[in-house]
Amino acid sequence: MRSTTLFLVIAVLLVGGLWGYGTYIAKPRPPHQRPAGTTSPGDRRVVKSDADWKKQLDRSAYTVLRENGTEWAGSSPLTDEHRPGTFVCAACHNPLFRSTAKFESGTGWPSFYAPILANAVYTEPDGNRTEVRCAVCDGHLGHVFEDGPDPTGLRYCMNGVAMQFIPVGRKQIN
Repeated sequence: MRSTTLFLVIAVLLVGGLWGYGTYIAKPRPPHQRPAGTTSPGDRRVVKSDADWKKQLDRSAYTVLRENGTEWAGSSPLTDEHRPGTFVCAACHNPLFRSTAKFESGTGWPSFYAPILANAVYTEPDGNRTEVRCAVCDGHLGHVFEDGPDPTGLRYCMNGVAMQFIPVGRKQIN
């Protein structure tokens, strides 16, 4: 019985210490800063407060786009989307990928071999991966890998919740 009490006391002290460190000592993560020289189509920019993004986006989209999260593999209906159209950023509606650049990667995420325009997205180092962000709103979209098909050899592995699909013939909502 004494070891259980000792364990509980140590656990409470450890949790309290971690909470205190996170609350009073640790520095908050700075807001994302886009790399110098990054451009977007038409130099369009969408900048909103964190509170405004939370109002606009549902929880899963907010987690991915604004907090660099990742959705579960196979969870997005966009993985199986094969109609002609355009995939746009779920936050700012920036056109990102044409359906003609989509391919089946077998990863469980929508995958593309090239963005619609070279400056529709930008990339940044992310540990041993390369992160892909929307060039208009800086939203986290996913990662790009060098194991894709021709003609680029790239695989833009995107979170479906970070995008919306606009079929050919339907007007895009801004």
